[in-house]
Amino acid sequence: MALLKLVSHDLKINFVGFRLVTFLIAAVIIIGTISTMMVKGINYGIDFEGGYIIEVRTPEKPDIPTLRDKINQLNLGDASIQNFGGENDLLIRVERKAQEGVSEEAAQEQAISAIKSVLSDKSDYRRIETVGPKVGNELINNSLKAVGLALIAMLVYIAIRFEWQFAVCGIVALAHDTIAILGIFSVLPFEFNETAIIAILITAGYSINDTIVIFDRIRENIRKYRKMELADLINKSINETLSRTVLTASTTLMALLALYIWGGKVISSFSLPIIIGILVGSFSSICLAAPLLLYLNVKRGEEAPKEKIAH
Repeated sequence: MALLKLVSHDLKINFVGFRLVTFLIAAVIIIGTISTMMVKGINYGIDFEGGYIIEVRTPEKPDIPTLRDKINQLNLGDASIQNFGGENDLLIRVERKAQEGVSEEAAQEQAISAIKSVLSDKSDYRRIETVGPKVGNELINNSLKAVGLALIAMLVYIAIRFEWQFAVCGIVALAHDTIAILGIFSVLPFEFNETAIIAILITAGYSINDTIVIFDRIRENIRKYRKMELADLINKSINETLSRTVLTASTTLMALLALYIWGGKVISSFSLPIIIGILVGSFSSICLAAPLLLYLNVKRGEEAPKEKIAH
């Protein structure tokens, strides 16, 4: 196990002493994200905005970059092209772009005909679907409900396993992480689609797992060091779990970086938000969730409920 210890167990970094700086950083991230979303909005993908989905098999292996350029020149809206199954199978997704004086049915026919014109005449069209704006709105609502219910479930879990103070700090950190991920899709030219919701949930799951490890150590140390100042106790707990945090984050990031570098455009656009999410989640667990306990009157000494202390 000593070989796997990337950080010394005896570190004495004063994380709590830096809390005003880290709180300011978190506030800047949240305010900056909200401001950017109000100005630029989020770059919703076809799943939310509506568009056309075409699954096609070409007679020979297609040149995807060239094909993407040709479709973009049609001025139909944002388009994504990826292999789907075999090397000759393509999944083409094109944004639905409203046209003045043209009905939706006519615009659909024109868009699909234009896409077919840049493909081989011998192409086999397996599936052609249109995603309407109503479906997109339903998907947005369902996605928000999924994220909201996940955060509520985590809040209830922490409140039951620990105390309400821990639950409040954990949910503040999770809200920070979620907003930060949304900021990525507002600042960077990434489509916010179903994979973005997955990235948010993965980040939330990773972050809360990291936070609970630190909370567990804080709870153990509350029992062991009943007369220690709470700030010193939180610092000690964070430093004692720092090796585990760094080891988990580094190994996860190694796998994600490999996917980002060699996974292709689709996998890269999915893995980058998770990479940023892992970094943000580690930051919030160490520098946000734990130091916030100082302000919530955590029970100490004889007041600590014995039935909730792990043996």
